[in-house]
Amino acid sequence: MTSVDNQTNSNAVHVNFVPRGNSTGPNASDGVATAIGHVVVRPRQQIENRIRSLILSGELRSGEKLPSETELARQFQVSRATVREALRSLFAEGLLVRRGDRGGRVIVNSLDHRSLSEAVAESVQKVIALGTVDILEVSAVREYLEVPSARLAAVNASAKELEALRDIVAQEKALTVDDPRVPLLDREFHTGIAKSSGNLFLAAIVSALHSATNPVDQLELSPDVGRETVRQHQRLLDCLMAKEPDGATAAIEEHLSYLRGHVSAVRTLSTLYQRECDRLGRANSPFPG
Repeated sequence: MTSVDNQTNSNAVHVNFVPRGNSTGPNASDGVATAIGHVVVRPRQQIENRIRSLILSGELRSGEKLPSETELARQFQVSRATVREALRSLFAEGLLVRRGDRGGRVIVNSLDHRSLSEAVAESVQKVIALGTVDILEVSAVREYLEVPSARLAAVNASAKELEALRDIVAQEKALTVDDPRVPLLDREFHTGIAKSSGNLFLAAIVSALHSATNPVDQLELSPDVGRETVRQHQRLLDCLMAKEPDGATAAIEEHLSYLRGHVSAVRTLSTLYQRECDRLGRANSPFPG
């Protein structure tokens, strides 16, 4: 195997430009030289490209362990430092993960709609935390996607998927609004509908945006709001089970509109509260301490 670390310029093909009138090639009449060069990449990039290609082609499958850094260095005939640099880039891309501590084995990351959802959720949470995107903007995009999700689910949902949604609603009916399981069940209901749409990419994005925004956490949940939310879930489920796309569309639009009004109200109160804190120069409370 050829060593990529010791590659020299003698292996590279250079472009030679022949002066006008001296060319003997096919383009001799106009004096333009034929480009025959190619980009010569660094050893690190060659290793990255090779491993990336194996992953994306399926030759290296999700969950499969990579050889140790020492073994990869031997196979590629490069230093361990070069291998480590290449792997670092693939970690950053999300193609590889390390199982266990620093010395743990490197494995191929799971590359499906679930891992896509996790990656998108993590990225969205970061931009929300940094303040570069407002959570209400993200919520608006989620709502745009949930309407077609519900419509598609009314057509494509399987009996098993509908049974899972029915079980979620049954659990919601048995809980009080202060139960810690409420946000999780709400997320499972909405993402379950998206998964029932038959479009895995749509399901991944809806799930990611739900995880990033946690709609229930944005509400001031009173018993009345909790009961109405569950009633709306039941109406939507009824439309899905009846295979009524128009009904499902109307039900999800009504539900999202209801939630939007309560989220906006809570956000407005929070904004006013913070402004009062700023006015009085207090970090946490508008009231004298």
